Amino acid sequence: MADAYDFVVVGGGPAGCAMAARLAESRPEWRVAIIEAGPAKSGAVSDVPLGISIHVPRKSARNYAYETVPQAELNGRRGFVPRGRGMGGSSLINGMVYIRGQAEDYVSWERDAGCTGWGWDDVLRCFKRSENNERGADDYHGVGGPLNVADLRTPNPVAAAFIEAGVQAGLPRNPDFNASTQEGVGWYQVSQKGGSRFGAAKGYIAGASLPNLAVIADTQVLRVVFEGRRAVGVRVRASGAERVISARAEVIVACGTFGSPQLLMVSGVGPAAHLREHGIAVVADSPDVGGNLQDHVNYSLMRRLQHETLMGLDVANVLRAVRSWGPYKRAGVGMLTSNVAESGGFVRSRPDVARPDVQLHLAIGLVDDHGRTRHPFRGYSVEICPLRPKSRGTVRLASADMTTPPLIDPRFLSAREDLDTLMDGVRITYDILRQKAMAPFAGAAVYGDGWQQGAALEAEIRAHADTIYHPVGTCRMGGDAGAVLDPQLRVRGTEGLRVVDASIMPTLVSGNTAAPAAMIGERAAEFVRSSNSAGARAA
Repeated sequence: MADAYDFVVVGGGPAGCAMAARLAESRPEWRVAIIEAGPAKSGAVSDVPLGISIHVPRKSARNYAYETVPQAELNGRRGFVPRGRGMGGSSLINGMVYIRGQAEDYVSWERDAGCTGWGWDDVLRCFKRSENNERGADDYHGVGGPLNVADLRTPNPVAAAFIEAGVQAGLPRNPDFNASTQEGVGWYQVSQKGGSRFGAAKGYIAGASLPNLAVIADTQVLRVVFEGRRAVGVRVRASGAERVISARAEVIVACGTFGSPQLLMVSGVGPAAHLREHGIAVVADSPDVGGNLQDHVNYSLMRRLQHETLMGLDVANVLRAVRSWGPYKRAGVGMLTSNVAESGGFVRSRPDVARPDVQLHLAIGLVDDHGRTRHPFRGYSVEICPLRPKSRGTVRLASADMTTPPLIDPRFLSAREDLDTLMDGVRITYDILRQKAMAPFAGAAVYGDGWQQGAALEAEIRAHADTIYHPVGTCRMGGDAGAVLDPQLRVRGTEGLRVVDASIMPTLVSGNTAAPAAMIGERAAEFVRSSNSAGARAA
């Protein structure tokens, strides 16, 4: 049968791409399919790094552009949640920042959450295998992997000044946030090659020659098909017609932190009472599906500044962007290569905190409401987020139809500790901005007086904070029976079904999540190969 495979991977994000490619290359006799709802190609705008300013703020063929339910601690506002749609997932539209998190994050997964096989040494091996770092190989980095990691081709002087100001404020200069320590200020490395975006699909899928891997794009998965409790395939819709794509060995769900719990629930795996509310027959009662949602809430401290290298909507800047097209196409340099969030740092909110718990991104434009609020002037933003939030939220069904967006409730700042840590991060940022290196770039506050404290600062945060795009945890793995997944990512209560993406994290890592998602795909492929070592299940 043309629609029968050994392994069916649902979702073309970084984890899904890594999983599908590694399975296909491991055994030429295995037939592997990767199914993606969005387009197969990234598109010209996505390939240009600065295209993030076009893709993120609006719904498109490559952005689901979800909203949260009203957030009680953010004045009842609905948050905006961009999510990539297409082969490559959110690596099509993200800020390209290559960060792994802290070693202690993974130590905690294994020690505290019972996730055997997910300690630092285990995941570091997978990070290195996935990476082609242009700086070369060392104890922390790999070369020859499918994901290209590079330094920025045309660093911005305001981003450079922010680093110098951080050093003047007493923070260590850190040339590599993915080495022995994360603490300090420095440049972010990016997922780029030759000055262009290099998403997961380019490295794992387009960059590989795998005749046994079928890439099935523009195809919506409607539900997992079960025989009893065993997953045997998926029902899909493409060009108005429905069909079943069969999986002889395993169905691997890699639809992301919102899509994976949604697909499990519409397929009958989740909190039984909630499924019955939507008329869904229960295959496995798994109360924690869609729970444990964690995300990095972010506050953007914005300064208005008419500096020639900053981004803005004024006529001169638009003309500058047009003139930059030539250098970008010829040599991969210029303003179009910017990932916007060029520099930043990891800091401790208080001296008694053992390791960095706040992340900073210096963005070379005004990131006001994800870029949806436009200003007729230039400026820059410092993005500030607590790294290990205590707040927990949920993903629930709005409908039994997989094409209806789920109900996303991060419950931002429901834990008071998150607000306190965020306010401490703002005060640290004030100190950096007051340093001599930032004096030429002082600018004027876009909101308030720019130096709010106490209740005034809290009010500003509640009025403007939102996600910085790192949701995880809704299909958590763990050693306890209540976890959705066991440590090898098998869905408890079912057979032949795994989840492989950022939704599996028991706790959020300390930083951006694209690189960890690819690592999860790499690590999961090892588990799948091991458990299928005798060959895929007979047809």
